[in-house]
This record gives sequence, structure tokens and C-alpha cells, in this order.
Amino acid sequence: MTIYERIELLIKNMGITKKKFCAELGISTGNFGDWKRGKSTPSSNKLIDISQYFNVSLDWLMTGRERRSEQIDDHLEAYLAHISSQKCSFKLSAHEVAFIREYIQFSQYRRKLKLMSEGGNNTALHLDSTEL
Repeated sequence: MTIYERIELLIKNMGITKKKFCAELGISTGNFGDWKRGKSTPSSNKLIDISQYFNVSLDWLMTGRERRSEQIDDHLEAYLAHISSQKCSFKLSAHEVAFIREYIQFSQYRRKLKLMSEGGNNTALHLDSTEL
């Protein structure tokens, strides 16, 4: 399945028209048609907008697969270690590192909620403070 086909599936599942989708995300119908014909693909910024609009991960939108949380955590630690060890023109501040960690934890929390709602589980969700 292509990126376009996954986008088309999301549009159908949301019950909106392609025209409405394009209008809400500022996509010209010509560009959308080019995606369908394989002449072009959405830019990375547009892929981010689309993933946020439909509340799906970029991994799924681009590949059709989800990345496991453990992989994300492993990659985050490796990335942060790499950035810290580089003689780059920039360094992440402690605040920026904390923000990245918090964002990943929030994303994991949203995924838990989504899985619970898809499973029809009506029980309340209880998290301890270490999960937030």
C-alpha cells in the first residue's frame, strides 16, 4: 500500500471528502492528484500535518507499520547520546532534552488510550506518575 493509498483510507474512514481534506490541509487538488498518479509525494512538512490531522504516526503513514515503544526509547537514548558527543554547532539544552522525553511519553500515553478505545475497554485508565 502506498502513502497515497493510506491517506485515501484515512479520508474514507473519517467519512470526509477528498475535497474537504485538501481544503482543510491547504493541499491543491492538483498536488493531491499528482500523489495519486505517483508523480510526486507529500513533503515531510505535509506528512507531519497529515499524521496530526488523522492522529496517526508518521511511521504508519509512510511505511504502513508502527514502531514499537521500546525501539523508540532505544533510538531516543542513542540519538541523545550521539548529539551530546558531537562537536556540533548546536547542543540540546537540558530543557530541550526534557521536552523530547516528555513528548515521547505523551505519545505513548495517547497510543495506550487509542488502543484501549479500539479494544472497547470501558474501564478507567489509571496511570502512576512515572508514566507521565
